[in-house]
Amino acid sequence: MAKKSKKDGFMVQAAILAAAGFLSRIIGLLYAVPLYQIIGEEGNGYYATAYDIYFMILLISTYSIPTAVSKVISQRLAVEEYKNANKLFKCSLIYVLVVGSFTAAITFIFAPSLVVDQSVLCLRIMAPTIFFSGLLSVFRGYMQAHNTMVPTAVSQIIEQIMNAVVSVAAAYIFTMPFRGGVDESKIAVHGAAGSALGTFAGVIAGLIFILFVYMRRRSTIVEKVSSDKNPHEESYRDLFKVIFLMVTPVILSTFIYNVSTTFDMKIYWSAIAHKSISTSDASRTYGIYSRQFLVLINLPIAIASAVSSALIPGISGAYSKGDIEDVNSRLNKAVRTTMLIMIPSAIGMAVLANPIMQLLFSGTDARAGYALAGGCISIVFYALSTVTNGVLQAIGKVSEPVKNAAITLVIHLAFVILGLNVLEASYSLAILVAGSVVYSFFMVIFNARSIKKHLGYKTDSDKVFLRPAISAAVMGVVAYCTYRLVYHLCIVRLVDRTAVSNVVALLVSIALAVIVYAVLILRIGGYTEEELLDIPKGAVIVRVAKKLRLMKP
Repeated sequence: MAKKSKKDGFMVQAAILAAAGFLSRIIGLLYAVPLYQIIGEEGNGYYATAYDIYFMILLISTYSIPTAVSKVISQRLAVEEYKNANKLFKCSLIYVLVVGSFTAAITFIFAPSLVVDQSVLCLRIMAPTIFFSGLLSVFRGYMQAHNTMVPTAVSQIIEQIMNAVVSVAAAYIFTMPFRGGVDESKIAVHGAAGSALGTFAGVIAGLIFILFVYMRRRSTIVEKVSSDKNPHEESYRDLFKVIFLMVTPVILSTFIYNVSTTFDMKIYWSAIAHKSISTSDASRTYGIYSRQFLVLINLPIAIASAVSSALIPGISGAYSKGDIEDVNSRLNKAVRTTMLIMIPSAIGMAVLANPIMQLLFSGTDARAGYALAGGCISIVFYALSTVTNGVLQAIGKVSEPVKNAAITLVIHLAFVILGLNVLEASYSLAILVAGSVVYSFFMVIFNARSIKKHLGYKTDSDKVFLRPAISAAVMGVVAYCTYRLVYHLCIVRLVDRTAVSNVVALLVSIALAVIVYAVLILRIGGYTEEELLDIPKGAVIVRVAKKLRLMKP
């Protein structure tokens, strides 16, 4: 019963973090709409160029700290070594203070060498954020090690709300002096800089909140440390070594896994320089890829990231005790839950790609819809690779994701370099999108092989992939037909009101799609009653399903 309670706790924590991550992405998507109207596709392109470099440096310096801190501290807490856990926390803070301040300074100074001229101001505004992100990451990792995702979840939401408010407000204020002028590029450059200020403000807000939570709990932490009578107390030298040995592989893995977009950006601008296309048009194309396509693709992947983060403390503890059955049970539950959501998300975005793009980014290039439709399969691949990355790190096989990501990155870069340099500029967006699919696909293949080798885990393809795919395929047909029918009826009733017709048709088709998918996944036996009871709010789902006769009473 204790084991089941722990597993349930994991799913609850995963659900909390997933909900926060999803809500944060929704907020990010919502504020991207007015921001797009202020700075346009060109401004989006300049912001995305700066953000890609900022994110790459963040990956190298502090981004992986929550994962590493959560793992090494949870191992000490599992055996009640509270003194060692607290000392590890202090070592982590010192680490980010040194590394974060150094990388922030380097980013600010060398910004002109890292991005195109129009993105330099944007990157310099982001530079101090690297330092404060490191501090925020340590406190989030410390809270996650105590098996509570609530502080991390709430801080993510606060961070994104502040980011949204300041980004839109600052972008508008920064562009006011240039409105009505001849040079539209000045609006794009300064609007992108205003958006960067929102990134900084969001991190500061999240840090203030999590510091408040830590201070509220500090007395309890100090009490546990004082009561620790364990004779095995590790030296700071040994603990710094632990941090370094754990952080370095995780940083390498996370860096290689996520840096493909940054490389894409550098390769793209290098290739475009030799083609007959203006900087403004090139920026618009990259803005569609980075600030529209990737933003929408990453929306459902937030759930997989949350599941991965929630997996690490529990799997790390179970693996250290040699309980492989528990490890595989947690992994199976995580994969099934993730695919239950990711597969219909991918198909839904594919069939409604253009209406979604037109709703969110009114007047955008038609290529945006084609990009989303063609690249949405990467949602499934990225989600799987995110979960499996977390598992490999949790069981201490941190070199495996590094190796897998490195091999995948080489394949990806070869594809993108060849495509962008050989084909005409008009194909550049398609190459970037296809490169995203190629990368995510091979990452899944290599990670799956590693998981099988170390855990002997075998996926139940029927329940994990086939049944959700069949249900989602039918759902997709229903969603597409419903959209076309409702849109046509609205156009007839609301002459020339295409925007209103689009919204109404989307809302109706999405609502019906959710119902159809839920009914089908239950009717074809995608989930048993016992499995449903094992997920958050599962009892409510079972009661409703039985009343509607979707399951046997």
